[in-house]
Amino acid sequence: MILTAATTDLFTFDEATLDDLVTRHPTPFFAYDLGAARERFARLRSALPARVRLAYAVKSNPGLPLLETFAGQGAWFDCASAGEVSTALAAGGTGAGMVVAGPAKTERDLQAALFAGARVQVDGIEDVARLHALHTGDRPLPVNVRVNPAGGVSEGATIIGGGGPSAFGVDEEVLEEFVREAARFGRVQIRGLQVFSASNELDAGRLLANHRTALGIGRRLQELVGRELDLVDIGGGLGIRYALADASLDTRALGAGLGRILGEHDWFTGELLLEPGRWLSGPTGVYAARVVRTKVSRGERFVMLEGGINHLLRPLLTGQSFPTLAVRPGEGVVDGERATTTLAGPLCTSLDRVGTGDLSVDLRPGDVVVFGQTGAYAYTQAMSHFLSHALPEQHWID
Repeated sequence: MILTAATTDLFTFDEATLDDLVTRHPTPFFAYDLGAARERFARLRSALPARVRLAYAVKSNPGLPLLETFAGQGAWFDCASAGEVSTALAAGGTGAGMVVAGPAKTERDLQAALFAGARVQVDGIEDVARLHALHTGDRPLPVNVRVNPAGGVSEGATIIGGGGPSAFGVDEEVLEEFVREAARFGRVQIRGLQVFSASNELDAGRLLANHRTALGIGRRLQELVGRELDLVDIGGGLGIRYALADASLDTRALGAGLGRILGEHDWFTGELLLEPGRWLSGPTGVYAARVVRTKVSRGERFVMLEGGINHLLRPLLTGQSFPTLAVRPGEGVVDGERATTTLAGPLCTSLDRVGTGDLSVDLRPGDVVVFGQTGAYAYTQAMSHFLSHALPEQHWID
């Protein structure tokens, strides 16, 4: 079966649109479907309880048109740097709908968060001490504390790290000591919690088990600080599939489960914050790169592309390929006999592999390989400056 938008959700654009894009635009390029972004936000919002806020994780794709689209839908923003704070504000976001996280925040990051009026998620006592020195308001600055769970969390593929040793947050085992030490800094007040322990998870049950663990930690934190928590950030981790054999995340089951968890924890009267990035942005994008040459080396079929890990780094990092199809400009998707193909880029290193694809054996120079699900962790995650190749263009389709 040829993979297109007509047969699968792995590509946001249909065959005719893809052919039009690769015919009209010089490659390599990324193209994004802003209508799909609106649809995905609305679909997820409708599946969740009213007390669950949606904060788009800017790190997954910080493109200004995409952030403007989500801001128009009422999204909060999850930022991890001063630069992301600035972009979110430029897109129409507000500090009242923004959280700022990161395991090694610079003073510039903290100042940007304070300027915006965002909720800082502190990772250690150093964050608390510096915020105490920087904050000049009349009232204590409310913050969340990120906690690294001691157990009871899991992750299908190790990206965030589950419940093991972590650079993120305060280990749950020393939470009481942390709260006691933080109380010395009177201009900062712990009012919330962040627990983020999984990434690209397709199993709603596993996500819900992690969220139940987070609320258990929240109950203990509320008892330790002696005041009601107003915000519990349960992280993101909502996964998308990269192959037809993968199941899709059941967002309605996730929403129903969150409703049950809130019912189990009547001590908590604040809001939950869910911070998906990949689930919202990943399926909105494609990446297109032209075939430069093909070869067979010792029985392995290679297609060399004009772009590699300088444009798509994720397959090298995770060992997971993006879905692919091939388009012959002016003719459409290339059909016929197919074979497993290693996709290599133009860089002078054998590390420059952007996955494998089940592609036509008739591929030739000038054809274009299109990668689906590249709206997240693609353009800004790549080794863009290595070997000084030109950056790919980005096209925002509305």
